[in-house]
Amino acid sequence: MPDHVHLLVSIPPKISVSSFMGYLKGKSALMIFEKHANLRYKYGNRKFWAEGYYVSTVGLNEKTIAKYIREQEQHDQAVDKLSVREYEDPFSDRKYRKK
Repeated sequence: MPDHVHLLVSIPPKISVSSFMGYLKGKSALMIFEKHANLRYKYGNRKFWAEGYYVSTVGLNEKTIAKYIREQEQHDQAVDKLSVREYEDPFSDRKYRKK
């Protein structure tokens, strides 16, 4: 199961990276817990997202980075070593079966 996400975003200059990330992580956690109530029980009082984040500028590598992000899900599925037969991705409505 994925334990992190890759995002390629453009943030307006008037919004700080820390403000954007705080909003994104907070709002997405609320949405995930609303859609998947079992995760609220699993995490209890702990936060869904870990503290911190990594940020980098893109520049001329935008197409390469976008391609890497697009292909990452297929790569993760190919090397997945989960012991469970099926899990549900909290970010989509898809269920994955381990072969």
